[in-house]
Amino acid sequence: MKRIVLLLLAGLLTLFAGCGGKKAPAKTAEGRLPVVASFYAMKEITEAIGGDKVAVTTLIPEGTEPHEFQPTTRSMKDLSRARVLVLQGLGMEPWAEDMVKAAENPGLVQVTAARDVAPIANEDAEEIREHGQYDPHAWLSPSCAQVEAAAIVRGLSQADPDNAAYYQANGEKFIGRLRQLEKTYKEKFQSVPRKDFVTGHAAFAYLCRDFGLEQNSVEGVFASGEPNARQLAKLVEYCREHQVNTIFTEAAVSPKTSQALAREVGAKVVPIHTLEGGEGEGDYLQQMEENLVRIYESLK
Repeated sequence: MKRIVLLLLAGLLTLFAGCGGKKAPAKTAEGRLPVVASFYAMKEITEAIGGDKVAVTTLIPEGTEPHEFQPTTRSMKDLSRARVLVLQGLGMEPWAEDMVKAAENPGLVQVTAARDVAPIANEDAEEIREHGQYDPHAWLSPSCAQVEAAAIVRGLSQADPDNAAYYQANGEKFIGRLRQLEKTYKEKFQSVPRKDFVTGHAAFAYLCRDFGLEQNSVEGVFASGEPNARQLAKLVEYCREHQVNTIFTEAAVSPKTSQALAREVGAKVVPIHTLEGGEGEGDYLQQMEENLVRIYESLK
């Protein structure tokens, strides 16, 4: 995968020859800070903090798996014109380093939102080989999202110091709402009789760490392949042993296996948001709360 990205970047560099190395404009024509976010969740958090002072573009097109994204001429152009790049980190964007080099944007402020998050290690040897040693899905945890929001506040303030107080105020408000969400659901999850739930892919380890829960999944951390018959049989056994009554599905993962599993164990199928794309309704905080409500209801 990395070799393919490098070859694509080499071709794009030829197209951009003679155009790189220039500092991007400080503001758009409308007076906003031009920001590029890698994918939907990063865009949502950045817009919540940046408000009307930023113009945020998403690098990864809607419907594209972030792990499988391949740079395009358009994405390179967006990056070459940005003042800030917001990434998740933890292996979510393996193409980012080479893409930033190829863009030749000397004034670019790069924010790795999860830099200060305590990472959760991948356990699957194949996923470690393909994607790296850490689970990247920290944005689905209210506590980790607070850390990520603070990093984005710092990055926007560095790139646009005239509006630093504005970003700080919006960041404090956003982090406060996340803190309240975390507090509310810590109390709720303490009272539930069961702690185990099943999802389409293993994206909720950081959320589980927040609330003392356990996830099992139809697919792995990177949604890279459906289970074989033996693995599916183990999932059926797990669901029955832990009295799982809900199988959660996500837009990025085919629901067929989840639906078959639900039929086998007599569970219902309920959608849940991974916020990798804009498949849900409402903003980041609304979708986060909707996730927590649905998980809580399934465990009561």
